[in-house]
Amino acid sequence: MNSLIQLTSEHINNYLNHLNTHNDLSQHTLKAYYCDVSNFKRWCDTNRNTNITHTEIEMYFTYLKNTLTLKPSTIKRRYISIKIFFNYLVKNFNLTTNPFNTIDIKFAPRKKLPKTLTDNEIISLLKVPIRELDECKSSFKVVLCKRNIAILYLLYSTGMRIGELSSLDIEHINLDTQILLISGKGNKERIMFLSSEKVINKLKEWLNVRRQLSPKTSALFLNKYGTRLSIFSVENIFKKYQKIADINPHATPHYLRHTFATQLLSNGADLRSVQELLGHSSILTTQIYTEVSIYRKKSILLKYNAINNLDI
Repeated sequence: MNSLIQLTSEHINNYLNHLNTHNDLSQHTLKAYYCDVSNFKRWCDTNRNTNITHTEIEMYFTYLKNTLTLKPSTIKRRYISIKIFFNYLVKNFNLTTNPFNTIDIKFAPRKKLPKTLTDNEIISLLKVPIRELDECKSSFKVVLCKRNIAILYLLYSTGMRIGELSSLDIEHINLDTQILLISGKGNKERIMFLSSEKVINKLKEWLNVRRQLSPKTSALFLNKYGTRLSIFSVENIFKKYQKIADINPHATPHYLRHTFATQLLSNGADLRSVQELLGHSSILTTQIYTEVSIYRKKSILLKYNAINNLDI
């Protein structure tokens, strides 16, 4: 049994074969693992660090932080990749101690604010399919327009994920009680109240024509073949109207979820309630929207608060 190990290409190749065999990973992910571990080995070889201890690992990450212009997220990913690699070595190559057990490298928490749409962008987006409906020249186009309108209204008014929308079945919605049952991540169910009469009316209009697509499934939203509408189709519907509305070209359907949450907090909703409405398992995930809400309030006050212009 060894407490030190000299990395070889065989170690890395065996590790990649292990990942490919025992884990459901994409080729892109496998390539990332390979690059991260290989870069570490190359650095060790260049610096003649033959036997790897916690000292060499700490030196490597000091090098990454101080010498290379890498994003903190990239360095953290390399750290995780190499740590998982050493866990593998402990189990499969008689390594008695894992050098990572005595390493405590701090990473600045990644703070990525959720991206939202403005009120004007939301209005522009929702108007496009309504205008398209008025210009439809065939009954088939009318059906698809009414479906698309219902989809956009439902995404914006509930903040649900497009995967959740795609998985909705007819029995999950009751327009009389205005209740919607959503199956979220990990099959966790949550109940959503449809608070807007506009949304309910758009859903009723869609349900009144849904049968014209000859449904072959109980899915709430159908494609033109009468089968369940996929998340990719929802993304394409959004992109189509996004382009016509000439709103943020980088926006995705998830922007509607971010906008929903941010507007709730901006209008006074408490964090715990927003957490439940979004289906977040941790309130820490929801907390990021608070910063966007505060930022909006700050910008409004800086721009419109009368006291800013008082000459006293």
